[in-house]
Amino acid sequence: MREHEPLESASEIAVAVNHLSRSFGSRKALNDVSFTVPRGRVFGLVGENGAGKSTLIKHLLGLWRAETGTVRVFGLDPVAAPTTVLGRIGYLSEQPDLPGWMRVDELLQYLQAFYPRWDMDYAEALREQFGLDPAARIKTLSKGQQAKLGLLAAQAHRPELLLLDEPSSGLDPIVRRDILEAIIRTVTDEGHTVIFSSHLLDEIERVSDHLAMLHEGTLRLCAPLDEVKMRHRRLSLRFERPRTEPPRVRGAIAVSGAGRAWTVIGDAASIDRPAIARDGGSVLDDSPASLDEIFVAHTEASPATAGSHLRAVN
Repeated sequence: MREHEPLESASEIAVAVNHLSRSFGSRKALNDVSFTVPRGRVFGLVGENGAGKSTLIKHLLGLWRAETGTVRVFGLDPVAAPTTVLGRIGYLSEQPDLPGWMRVDELLQYLQAFYPRWDMDYAEALREQFGLDPAARIKTLSKGQQAKLGLLAAQAHRPELLLLDEPSSGLDPIVRRDILEAIIRTVTDEGHTVIFSSHLLDEIERVSDHLAMLHEGTLRLCAPLDEVKMRHRRLSLRFERPRTEPPRVRGAIAVSGAGRAWTVIGDAASIDRPAIARDGGSVLDDSPASLDEIFVAHTEASPATAGSHLRAVN
């Protein structure tokens, strides 16, 4: 098959991952992961360190071949068609691999030769926006400045898909804000697709409209962010008598507490409130769960319980 020939229709789908698994020895880095990313969306990929986020992104870049399952980017296999796929992707990792001996302006000229769609006017606009001195040696730049330069390099050829793997990890709040604002403008102005991987939930919540949560290589939930937040509730319960075991609440994802006071994080549509009263409990507070609470609940829950009601990206 010729490299430019699509393996499946990709008119509305930027990324399609089906039953992808990957192991390193006895450790399952990805376990039967499936999802799709529609074009023009910001897809937030959240999970603790070691959850499988970077492993997944390396498959999208074609650096690793799927052991089982399939990966398609714009309908193409990134391993079989690396030139075509990578020409449509911009990538920024936690530690950008930039040649420290080059000046900033030399790097821009160097990259221009590799990307037919490189937009030097846009690159210069980003450089000015980020406050990068064109004559500065890259090795003299701060970590935050290097992160901004890495984002510039990932964006200036106007990629259709931007892959960001923990791009602001370890950076100060001002630099993080600048990077997030640049990402938001990219999507708003260009209509491109972004997959944003982070363990910082406030970043994911700020920029993403879809959310996928990985835990120990397993996809725990995957849905529009608004739906994720709408479907999860936090209930504060108080019981007539102290309990030595957590209450059994239908629809609960995670239950914590002790004695008379317990907290339930659960599916808003499934929580059996009358059963709580029959069990001697009363609901003191019923409010939306925060994204932090949702994340903790799903990572602590069993795979059978976590995310069973939120699996499809629409």
